[in-house]
Amino acid sequence: MNNIDTIDKAQTDMSKSYANGSIGILVSGTIWLISAIVASQLSPKHAIWTLLIGGMLISPLSIVVGKLFGMSGKHQKGNPLGTLAMESTIFMLMCLPLAYKLSFEHSEWFFQGMLMIIGGRYLTFASIYGTKLYWILGAILGLAAYTLFSFKAQTFISALTGSLIEIFFGVFMIIIFRKTKN
Repeated sequence: MNNIDTIDKAQTDMSKSYANGSIGILVSGTIWLISAIVASQLSPKHAIWTLLIGGMLISPLSIVVGKLFGMSGKHQKGNPLGTLAMESTIFMLMCLPLAYKLSFEHSEWFFQGMLMIIGGRYLTFASIYGTKLYWILGAILGLAAYTLFSFKAQTFISALTGSLIEIFFGVFMIIIFRKTKN
């Protein structure tokens, strides 16, 4: 039997190891912001590649930043929620070609699709970290995607919206984590 035998212990381990995922949200929001800037200064196509390439760096950058804040960046071996995190990552990666294909029609659809995909992924984080705030984050990202699509928002606005939502939630989640840690 592994030493993580209850969901509460597994969630506590994940929360301590990754600061409730808050640093990852903040890093992701920063990459969305860089992508928005690229959209406004270069082109939507460059912004799409910025988000795709930057997205591959979210996990390693989050671990490095987390270690600067004293997080281990590694959950205990045998934690079943680590498997759930990996499964949700694989599902997200499986959706990337669809979002990329949307960009062939309209570049902004890529970002709106990504908001929906990422919002859906965050819903599983409620189980992984044991905080229902992820339901709110996922719902807000999904609602933002739908609203941006409905109003035919351009690439810069779509990327900036994703950035602002994630940066706000990332900061908020860091504050919550620090308060509950003490």
